[in-house]
Amino acid sequence: MYGRDPWGGPLEINTADSATDDDRSRNLQDFDRAALSSRPLDETQQSWLLGPSGEQKKKKYVDLGCIIVSRKIFVWTVGTLLVAAFLAGFITLIVKTVPRHHKGHPPPDNYTLALHKALMFFNAQRSGKLPKHNNVSWRGNSCMHDGKGESSPLMKDLTGGYYDAGDAIKFNFPMSFSMTMLSWSVIEYSAKYEAAGELNHVKDIIKFGTDYFLKTFNHTADTIDSLAMQVGAGDTSGGSTTPNDHYCWMRPEDIDYERPVAECHSCSDLAAEMAAALASASIVFKDNKAYSQKLVHGAKTLFKFSRSQRGRYSSGNEASIFYNSTGYWDEFLWGGAWLYYATGNNSYLQLATTPGLAKHAGAFWGGPDYGVLSWDNKLTGAQVLLSRLRLFLSPGYPYEEILRTFHNQTSIIMCSYLPIFTSFNRTRGGLIQLNHGRPQPLQYVVNAAFLATLFSDYLDAADTPGWYCGPNFYSTDVLRDFAKTQIDYILGDNPRKMSYIVGFGNKYPKHVHHRGASVPKNKVKYNCKGGWKWRDSKKPNPNTIVGAMVAGPDKHDGFHDVRSNYNYTEPTLAGNAGLVAALIALSGEKKAGVDKNTIFSAIPPMFPTPPPPPAPWKP
Repeated sequence: MYGRDPWGGPLEINTADSATDDDRSRNLQDFDRAALSSRPLDETQQSWLLGPSGEQKKKKYVDLGCIIVSRKIFVWTVGTLLVAAFLAGFITLIVKTVPRHHKGHPPPDNYTLALHKALMFFNAQRSGKLPKHNNVSWRGNSCMHDGKGESSPLMKDLTGGYYDAGDAIKFNFPMSFSMTMLSWSVIEYSAKYEAAGELNHVKDIIKFGTDYFLKTFNHTADTIDSLAMQVGAGDTSGGSTTPNDHYCWMRPEDIDYERPVAECHSCSDLAAEMAAALASASIVFKDNKAYSQKLVHGAKTLFKFSRSQRGRYSSGNEASIFYNSTGYWDEFLWGGAWLYYATGNNSYLQLATTPGLAKHAGAFWGGPDYGVLSWDNKLTGAQVLLSRLRLFLSPGYPYEEILRTFHNQTSIIMCSYLPIFTSFNRTRGGLIQLNHGRPQPLQYVVNAAFLATLFSDYLDAADTPGWYCGPNFYSTDVLRDFAKTQIDYILGDNPRKMSYIVGFGNKYPKHVHHRGASVPKNKVKYNCKGGWKWRDSKKPNPNTIVGAMVAGPDKHDGFHDVRSNYNYTEPTLAGNAGLVAALIALSGEKKAGVDKNTIFSAIPPMFPTPPPPPAPWKP
């Protein structure tokens, strides 16, 4: 190949394939020297060939594999990144090491503080073998022979359960209502219990009760014809001096007299209430599948028994003196509703929404005690429970009409609790008289406070700001305020400036009508009559029964802290169960609300799943 020399003469370049880069370089250098030696160059030509004077600085590069960059840029970039990383680490170190003022959790409100104590009452009422961590120093194992003298092989072991009040009788009727109320509160407010650190505690309390109930009938059978309704006796009418749980004044641990077991063969009210207790507890323990199923099966068996063998459990026996049942239709509604929630079986919903059943239960005729939830009458509880179904699931036909009726009735009941209406009187101190001035008012007040707060939370969860009382619209806050004023009264905001919950506040009852709390644990066994001196003592109880809500003041806000007067100073299971429910509902922040869905866990979809769309048409 020949090229043209710009200064004249040919320039031959060897382009052979075998020539290397070094060969080419040497050839070019030879040609350059030849060209330079052939003729002199002027300054311009020399500048073309030699370039600028001085030594050319050679740029340095860094090969990163996928790209080649200037070493200077590379060094600057890496340096910048290292400095930035160092600064970030240094700042993080400062932030983590410099002490800061954390904004701690707000102190527990009074409702949460009272809740801790109210639950402890159930620990003090336990019968039988106590758990290792019962945390009531003056209690021990008691009545370990309950049921062992009975002829029935199914009732050889009736240990466990709870003593009802200040005595040592186990009344299954109020005890099962108490467990149902506790379970209801856990289902609705489990997150609040968790926040208060009491969820496991309250579940242990419920299970201690349901374990006992399963002993009182053949829970493995599908059909039964009897159950144990009571352990212990208390009738002292006619001047009887036979040792029993009311005639004697003894610590339960020292009881040595006979404790009879009462059975029933037609006790619809008791069996349906026990069914409600087991059914509601099965939802609480739904994560323990085997135990939950055992409870459901027992609830079905009991409810079947209640429907087939009609009768009042208290008819013709001593239960009528202490816990007389006025009817069983309300328990049919209550038990049916709970079994529907526990099983999802529509047959229970059909029963609970039968207008005739509601009519027999008194849903349409009112009366002085209409709207008052108690261990005897659960109609109001059933109305609220079924209103929940309409608010959140709205099952429609054929249930809509009666559910709407229950919803309207619930709204009217909530109106009756408000001070502007005159359905119930109030004391000068503001306590609502749901039992119309009769003794032991607090057990009814706490139930109403729970229902009012719960219904308020239902409405909030359904994005409903309030409800109507006639033409007037009331905010859900009004219901909450009602509940707060009533519970605040019990906690000490009353004319006597005393708390009616033992151990809460600075001033509370010291002479509680309670055998275990009033007889000292001093290694002395006081016999049946030997404990009377402690019953009649003017001194405060040697043992503090923490969390016990006493019966309460009279209709004039008066209260006599006297051990012998049970109408003022005796606590009960049913009363404390309602108290716990009301306290957990009011505790914490309002926005926590209710758990909308857990209670519906077993309920199948209300409406059938639509069929899949047809396959695309093909010609």
